[in-house]
Amino acid sequence: MLETTIGGARQARAGYALADLSLVPSRRTRDPSLVDVSWQLDAYKLDLPVFGAPLDAVTSPSTAALMAELGSFGVLNLEGLWTRYRDPQDVLAEIATLTPGPTATRRLQQLYAEPVQPELIGERVEALKAGGGVVAGSLTPQRVERWHGAALEAGLELLVVQGVAVTAQHVGPADADPLDLRSFTARYDIPVVLGGVSSAKTAIHLMRTGAVGVLVDGDASNVSTNNQTLGIEVPLATAIADVAAARSRYLEESGRYVHVIASGGISTSGDLAKALACGADAVMLGRPLAAAAEAPGGGAYWGFAAAHPSLPRGRFEQVETVGSTEVILHGPSDRDDGQLNLIGGLRRALGVTGYESLARFHESELAIWSRPQ
Repeated sequence: MLETTIGGARQARAGYALADLSLVPSRRTRDPSLVDVSWQLDAYKLDLPVFGAPLDAVTSPSTAALMAELGSFGVLNLEGLWTRYRDPQDVLAEIATLTPGPTATRRLQQLYAEPVQPELIGERVEALKAGGGVVAGSLTPQRVERWHGAALEAGLELLVVQGVAVTAQHVGPADADPLDLRSFTARYDIPVVLGGVSSAKTAIHLMRTGAVGVLVDGDASNVSTNNQTLGIEVPLATAIADVAAARSRYLEESGRYVHVIASGGISTSGDLAKALACGADAVMLGRPLAAAAEAPGGGAYWGFAAAHPSLPRGRFEQVETVGSTEVILHGPSDRDDGQLNLIGGLRRALGVTGYESLARFHESELAIWSRPQ
């Protein structure tokens, strides 16, 4: 990022959001049918560069199975409602009726106060396995040592360790052992994705742990309140570009390619295309999939930190149901706002800019919007 003086000797880095950028058509165009949007995460070849976020409003065992049918996968939150309640359908139905505001936040806090049941972790992982596709689940850094064993024993194939800010070593209270992700990832039997990160420095440390992918989270999601509660928010386009540059440096250093996955703030096919053009290999989708007819949230959407017992860091909101998961990803679309046929929009973006693959799309030309102050 470019640095600028904000007063005295204090400097801050200037950055760009996806909305600040646009793709520039090239001298050569390509038919969308000739574009390859597949990617590979460790041993898994995937048709689509998108997957479902580990949010209770987005991913359930059934929607993960649906994503597998459509060429991708969903990540189940192994500390969410599906491991706190044997049958969370009534809880999800109640949440769908809540009105956004403090009352909804208090009710979320009450519902998430129910403890995680270890036996349910194994049962949910088994349900994911029965649904086909990549068996993926997420844990927070504070709980990964406690719960990962039950998930692994049940057949987990990909672990996502996700938090507001994930570092190579998490230091806990004096009576708790620190989580050393380098040691953890090295002895773990399955691939691990780590995040969120928003800087090259943090990202390269996570890459050195042995992670197969890092999540870039600029906290650009409209349900995140990290800026208001923690003062933390990094423009997503710049964060992706910084972490992609760290990936290149680490590749030269180690010969190992680590995937960069954008998370948060991706709402339209245009956002998806720009995130990939900035250097991401794939995108973890939240809000777009919460607007699907099959979404477990039933039209409600909330972040994983929205129910924190003492410092909630996410809004609860109602979203318009715009179509099935298949229509959201593959169309056809009857809207002009980019909320439907995300993959079709991505294919056309690659075609207009002349690139045949996502790896080559990283070379596309970008322009910065000049907006009046």
